[in-house]
Amino acid sequence: MKLSVFPFAIGFVASWFAITSHCAETVSYRRLPLTEYRNKMKAGWIGQIVGVSWGGPTEFKWQDKIIPADKMPAWKPEMINDAFGQDDLYVEMTFLRTLEQYGLDVSIRQAGIDFANTRYPLWCANNAGRTNLRKGIAPPDSSHPKFNRCPNDIDYQIEADYSGLIAPGIPQAAVDLGEKFGRLMNYGDGMYAGQFVGAMYAAAFFENQPTKIVETALAAIPAESQYAEMVRDVLAWYKAAPNNWQKGWEKCQEKYRRNPEYQKASNGGIDCKINGAYVLLGLLYGKGDPDQTVLISCRSGMDSDCNPSTAAGVLFTSIGFAELPERFRTGLDQDRKFSHTDYNFPGLIAVCEKLARQIVTRYGGHIEQLPGGEEVFVIPVQSPKPSRLELSWAPGPIANSRFTPEEMAKIVVGNAPEKVKEALAKFAPGWQIDNCGPDMDPGLREEWQGRKNVFVSHPLDQQTGCVLSRTINVPAGQTTQLRLIVGHDPQGDFDLIVRVAGEERLRTPVSARTATDGHWLPVTVDLTPFAGKTVKVELVNEPTGWAYEAAYWAEIAVESR
Repeated sequence: MKLSVFPFAIGFVASWFAITSHCAETVSYRRLPLTEYRNKMKAGWIGQIVGVSWGGPTEFKWQDKIIPADKMPAWKPEMINDAFGQDDLYVEMTFLRTLEQYGLDVSIRQAGIDFANTRYPLWCANNAGRTNLRKGIAPPDSSHPKFNRCPNDIDYQIEADYSGLIAPGIPQAAVDLGEKFGRLMNYGDGMYAGQFVGAMYAAAFFENQPTKIVETALAAIPAESQYAEMVRDVLAWYKAAPNNWQKGWEKCQEKYRRNPEYQKASNGGIDCKINGAYVLLGLLYGKGDPDQTVLISCRSGMDSDCNPSTAAGVLFTSIGFAELPERFRTGLDQDRKFSHTDYNFPGLIAVCEKLARQIVTRYGGHIEQLPGGEEVFVIPVQSPKPSRLELSWAPGPIANSRFTPEEMAKIVVGNAPEKVKEALAKFAPGWQIDNCGPDMDPGLREEWQGRKNVFVSHPLDQQTGCVLSRTINVPAGQTTQLRLIVGHDPQGDFDLIVRVAGEERLRTPVSARTATDGHWLPVTVDLTPFAGKTVKVELVNEPTGWAYEAAYWAEIAVESR
């Protein structure tokens, strides 16, 4: 018995050593001194800042046209401080803050709650995703095409830079972070776009050839996706004619703008594929030159501040801050905080290093300390595993994900301050207020435009109207009317929307043109069709632009007779 087992045991042990020895031989590591990590990560942020500041004056002014060279603004070092209020930067800092507060294991649901609580203006997929989250549609459904009409928009593509800057040489981390934060607002190609961008940044810590950076990052997204097809196309077009970016641009237009097969689930000029192509035009045809990289991405048009921001961010990461031309390294206000964030530039650099340390160890690496005290990231070379293939025009089933009442209680944005609630209770007892923004000092006015006791509301942001609501028992056998007198600021206007039981019963502009005396608009809505029912009535102060959007309520009354 012993004699028969012993040879098997010897064979098993020998095989085990052979397997483990083979694995040890195939795992390789790359070393990145912490000082070099900081140098490159800092440069990545500067690249984003330079690109968005330089391209800002041209944004969406040229669509499906190349910006003429003489229409491009010249770079001036003082322009570097124009980026503090750019959504290209502050939205991704929301994700950094979530990671900083809750760690790498933060749930996608907590990420969604944090995003729902942001107060900055948003557009496209970002706005759709955040609106869904605020309604209780939890991720991943917040980005699903059933609830989001623009899942392939550029949004996560312009916000994913952080995911590579905290993951040096670790593209899998960029993929995983995309599954956590990109899914809040994007689906399919829209999410892959951000994962690809993050993987380019991750590669740029060890690669300095743009073609190699792009080829390396391509492995991080599904090969069958249209976004991956676009990347392969632009690479091929560049290699075929590396000195003619305009020819490459025309090929991008022909396939990814004019061919309807590549416009499915697209929101026109904000689609991630065409704007991603413009990023690659700058990165590839720029051939490592910072100025040309920005200029080509910008002159390609469409979202011509976001695209050069991404291209320059990746390129500058590969170069390193100390090696950048001086005109890009000076003048940044180190104390000023980025809009809607807790971060100034030194704070931003610090949080990225903190998270990078966690990611390096989480993904199989470690941090060595040399005899002199210098630290080195030791990073395993790994092939990323892409997310599953999803098609925004043929999506899979929804997850039926909804926030619990406890989670909804954590979404506090839009909740009016207590003093505003108390003011409304005095003015119109029984009415509630939601999504009231702080601008123009909401609350009661003793007098306004000749009327006493006027209540003021203001939209939460450019896309979210302030809502006054009340549940009303509409009596049977009587005529019931909702009577309003509402005014506008002399310098602004807004849309008044009245919904009853979820049904829009009235929508009208409130402006100098519609108000009977220039200030006040009387409105009557018949509630009699709802006789015998209990219904929710909503009065929406809906923004139409973003200038003096307050509503001035002189009367809110429900009368039956």
